[in-house]
Amino acid sequence: MTTKAPATVAAFPPESLERTAYDSVADIPTQEPNDRNRLGYCVWMWLVDRKGSLDDAIRFSGCRTNVALEELVQRVKQRLKEKGIEIS
Repeated sequence: MTTKAPATVAAFPPESLERTAYDSVADIPTQEPNDRNRLGYCVWMWLVDRKGSLDDAIRFSGCRTNVALEELVQRVKQRLKEKGIEIS
């Protein structure tokens, strides 16, 4: 057993793609916090590579939520557009 405090986690800078991706899914209700993290990661990967569609990236995340897929995609797209990210 250790007596040291856990390591601190450094937050992403506000202008980074990582912060943009995770902020775009921050208010999505999920069954587990890790579902939201996985969804944010998949959005981030899509922002980096732009392979496939954003719809596919969200579907492949396997996020467990009560929000319909179409509404989930629209929410994420809207948040990304608010941040100035072009979605085709």
